Amino acid sequence: MVGIETISSDANRQDNTLLTVTEGGFAKRTPLKEYRLQSRGGKGIINIKVTKKIGEVVGVATVTNDDEMFVVTKKGMMVRCAVKDVRQTGRNTQGVRLISLDKGDTLASVAKVVAKDEE
Repeated sequence: MVGIETISSDANRQDNTLLTVTEGGFAKRTPLKEYRLQSRGGKGIINIKVTKKIGEVVGVATVTNDDEMFVVTKKGMMVRCAVKDVRQTGRNTQGVRLISLDKGDTLASVAKVVAKDEE
């Protein structure tokens, strides 16, 4: 039996996509319309095909093309990149390589960069 864990939850807006990042350095964006509503007592919805190659999910966030993100590895490397550079893919796929990692390193976390409002 596969263990299920909630990583994140966020508000649903029509123009957003769901960004999923794994510890192996892979990421994907999926339009929110590809996810059906889940009612009480449901069995869950597959978001990403987890394999040894891509690793477990470290972060999920709803994003737009204008957003940016920080990814941090366990060895302390930080990378800032634009969300629009991550290709949109289907719901049940493993995504594309976001960052090349050194041997023995994995992604520790991902955070959405919030743009400062201009006054």
